[in-house]
Amino acid sequence: MMTLKDYLAGISYKSPIPSEELERLRVSSVTNDSRQVREGSVFVCIRGGRFDGHDKAKEALAAGAAAVVVERDLGLDRQLLVENSRAAYALLCRNHFGDPAARMKLVGITGTSGKTTVAFLVKSILQTAGKKVGLMGTIHNEIGEMEFPAKHTTPDPYQLHTMLERMQEAGCEFVVMEASSHALDQRRLEGCRFAAAAFTNLSQDHLDYHGTMENYFAAKKKLFSMTDAAVVNLDDPKGEELAKELGPDAITFSLDRDDATLTARNIVSTVRGSSFLIVGRQLIQRARVGMPGRFSVSNAMAAAAVCHALGLSLEEIAQGLDACPGVPGRAEVIPTDTDYTVIRDFAHAPEELEQILRTLAPYKGEGRLITLFGCAGDRDRTKRAAMGEIVARLSDLAILTSDNPRTEDEGQIIDDTRPGLLEHKTPYRIIPDRYEAVKWALENARKDDVLLLAGKGHEDYQVLREETVYFDEKVLVGQLLEEMKEG
Repeated sequence: MMTLKDYLAGISYKSPIPSEELERLRVSSVTNDSRQVREGSVFVCIRGGRFDGHDKAKEALAAGAAAVVVERDLGLDRQLLVENSRAAYALLCRNHFGDPAARMKLVGITGTSGKTTVAFLVKSILQTAGKKVGLMGTIHNEIGEMEFPAKHTTPDPYQLHTMLERMQEAGCEFVVMEASSHALDQRRLEGCRFAAAAFTNLSQDHLDYHGTMENYFAAKKKLFSMTDAAVVNLDDPKGEELAKELGPDAITFSLDRDDATLTARNIVSTVRGSSFLIVGRQLIQRARVGMPGRFSVSNAMAAAAVCHALGLSLEEIAQGLDACPGVPGRAEVIPTDTDYTVIRDFAHAPEELEQILRTLAPYKGEGRLITLFGCAGDRDRTKRAAMGEIVARLSDLAILTSDNPRTEDEGQIIDDTRPGLLEHKTPYRIIPDRYEAVKWALENARKDDVLLLAGKGHEDYQVLREETVYFDEKVLVGQLLEEMKEG
């Protein structure tokens, strides 16, 4: 069992606890949940939006805690006063598990869109090159070929280091993880050092949490103070700004600019995938990725640049890109025996919707581009009308339904979104029940139509008020088409 002194390695603090007692006190666990305090625990007081852990500090000591970590002086004889208790919690968790990340190479991916796809592609490239890789992200966590459920894009520090320990014990050499703006702002990754990190782009999202785009960008940028190699999308305005801040050491990628470290050329895209050339200084390699559209090529270039920074050859990178079968819920063609195409995608923000719709438009042929979408409840209301406008402008038929309404009234979400639809003369239907909306869309799709189911992507659930219900659109499409065939 480690001592309190061991747990405090790398943490700046002030405390009335004598140094000899710090070296004597044995610690059994670390927690930020007062209900989990046991004899010998270190309890970290974190102030949240609805609850302040400082209110439970005395109770934790009475329950046997070895010490409490606080951000403000509570006058307790076993308190450890720190500047930021969230950062301290992450470091305590790191120390509790013996810093497993230090024995692996971490790769971080941040940005509004593309994090999941880039992470999957990096993992595919590294695995194809013979490396054992761990993955943490939105869809699930992976250790080699084993999959584990993921509750958050970037886990809580205790879950993060638990997973890192398992990956290290399993022999992983690399860990690829999505770094969300929430996690970076809340300093969940404190104490981690990344071998490489990538910035994909920045567009309006999560303003219900960050308040302003400036705060959102500032949270994303924190990742690049924690990395040895910074990879940046030069085609994104905020990426260009970040690259200038980082200076000449930044590794850049682009679909258009010759001044990038790596540039994509001769892009050819179909609904089944994209081929292109990766061009660098005295480097050139033909590559293919099994996803359509320029944004998919941009994601592939991000993965290529990351792996190039890690020392892989362009030939190894091209082999790994080609080996990736695609990413669940990202421009994913759902297998059907219909004469129209059904695609599901996670696009749930304005820029993401515009990207996927512009990508799919050329493939509708003589048919229509039909977009079924909704807006999330208890999230940024300001983007709803913008999403409606984009769908109406770029689709031939719009179907407005629910996404994850959570505790918000579905009617209010639809009322917020409808004004965007009305900016264009595109025909639309409003069907609040998403099951009924998908059913109607399948029943009314015609030959050569492209039907986009936007927003849910890989998710196999829907959050309705306080209840989470099973809802997998890929499965649902198969079931509904089978019923239609039998009926």
